[in-house]
Amino acid sequence: MADIIKLLPDHVANQIAAGEVVQRPASVVKELMENAIDAGATSIKLIIKDGGKTLIQVVDDGVGMSETDARLSFERHATSKISSAQDLFNLETKGFRGEALASIAAIAHVDMQTRTADNEVGTHLKIEGSKIVSQEVVATPRGTSISVKNLFFNIPARRNFLKSNQVELRHITDEFHRVAMVHPNVEFHFYNNGSEIFNLPSTKHRQRIVHIFGSKMEHRLVPVNEETEVVKVSGFICKPEFAKKSRGEQFFFANDRYIKSPYLHHAVVAAFEGLIKSDTYPGYFLFLDVDPSSIDINIHPTKTEVKFDDENTLYAILRSTIKHSLGQFNVAPVLDFDHDPNLDTPYSYKEKGAVIPKVTVDATFNPFEETRAKKGGSSANFSKQSTKGWEDLYEGLGNQNDHQEFSSVVIESESEEQGTLYSGEGVEEHLASTFQLRRKYVVSTVKSGMLVIHQNRAHERILFEKFLGEITVKEGVSQQLLFPLELTFNKQELNVLKEIEESLTNIGFIFDGLEHETVKVTGVPMLVPESGIGTVLDRLIADYMEGYNDGSISQAEMLAKVLSRNLAVRTGDILDTESQLMLVNNLFACKEPSLSPFQKITYTIISEGDIDKKFN
Repeated sequence: MADIIKLLPDHVANQIAAGEVVQRPASVVKELMENAIDAGATSIKLIIKDGGKTLIQVVDDGVGMSETDARLSFERHATSKISSAQDLFNLETKGFRGEALASIAAIAHVDMQTRTADNEVGTHLKIEGSKIVSQEVVATPRGTSISVKNLFFNIPARRNFLKSNQVELRHITDEFHRVAMVHPNVEFHFYNNGSEIFNLPSTKHRQRIVHIFGSKMEHRLVPVNEETEVVKVSGFICKPEFAKKSRGEQFFFANDRYIKSPYLHHAVVAAFEGLIKSDTYPGYFLFLDVDPSSIDINIHPTKTEVKFDDENTLYAILRSTIKHSLGQFNVAPVLDFDHDPNLDTPYSYKEKGAVIPKVTVDATFNPFEETRAKKGGSSANFSKQSTKGWEDLYEGLGNQNDHQEFSSVVIESESEEQGTLYSGEGVEEHLASTFQLRRKYVVSTVKSGMLVIHQNRAHERILFEKFLGEITVKEGVSQQLLFPLELTFNKQELNVLKEIEESLTNIGFIFDGLEHETVKVTGVPMLVPESGIGTVLDRLIADYMEGYNDGSISQAEMLAKVLSRNLAVRTGDILDTESQLMLVNNLFACKEPSLSPFQKITYTIISEGDIDKKFN
């Protein structure tokens, strides 16, 4: 039998390695920006075109590379960060495997210009699919500029799996945030299709967070700072009242490297226990400084998943540190059972002595003495007033015409105060056919038995099909606001609003400009209450960013799902009988009444036979 095992060619091995390192354009951004940080850059520019599919360019003012280093940097396992296996346990840099540039060059057209401070001229390299096309001398500023063009040009299957430009841009923005946030001393510029998205000057951590997430973040942050022998914890947490229903502003950094750690995330959530709702998540920006030998960051190709030697101790320290910060800055209530607040002396009275109060008593006062009232004595206020002539107060109300006018007044009933979700004709004759069970289910009768409807899921299905139709047909009804509402969004949230603006307009939202952080809302759909516009848009943006990344469903369907979930009747809401009946009728008028938009059962039927069995 002939030998069948053979070594793969270098270009094939590089393409396979690229599958692990380069998953999408955001992966290239991460690797190139981390290389710029390792090169000691003080200013980094990121330039993107078409969501990174056409161009990704990173320009830095770091130390640069010599002619030989520039050529070797694109070879597999070529690195300046480590020299032995022992160095893996004492890493201080971002990249160290030496696979990033080789993997990127295997699947794209790469153009690099670099120069060191000692050389008067630099090196210009052009590589296409791991093949060096040209290498020549060039006049270029100190530092390195790498352009990655036509990503996955030689792997069309991988290129077809990329999402839309907006989705890929969102992933790139996430990576940009993670690198820029942990290096506030570095100046960053971010350009997309010729327009500047971010201009971040060199500053401190707090200001960098505010520059990235908008000015509204300034008053939400609570500082965290604790230093122990195991770990040094610093950064900020968001106040409990700003907890969100989605995992948005949550960042962990270990030794200036972004990491994902569900275990440490649980420690943060545990510290907020009792301060936030169970279905919400706190925001945090936490920086952990640990001994490099106590952390393993080489367990995943993206280096975002790490392993700590003593996670239990780290968990306890992190939890207690956050609790301390919440109490120290009066965010969480602090109970001191040994302290009596009645003994506290106000500052204005601290230096004053005690003054004996003077009380005067009228010894001759007698409240039962009627003669004092007649004489105008001090007890005149206690005498009984005359009630003579009280009939004159109602003079003129006794005639017949006035009586008819008074009887025509309609008193508002209690059910009208609650309001109805639906309106329709011919409902009154069926008002007794439904009832609400524990503010969660609507119960009605059918021929085969008893119908039990989950009010929240059923209303989600109704609203989902309504919004989906309005987005498709573009016939949404808008309610104009008498006074436009001004809302503040950060740049990433504004990008999402621009992406879905057309669909939101079809539903009924009307915006007055989406170019600045402050956005004016002049119109909203009929079902959105004016007091809840900001909350609905915040949830809409957060859910859209979290749920639309996979691209498995259309934008219209995603928006309809998010809006239906945020505007549907909740468990615990009271429905009057008219609303209950309209809920039943509208549900069974839907195309798919049995399932909610999130594939959960909306109703069940308990047959008469099942009921009879309970009595056997």
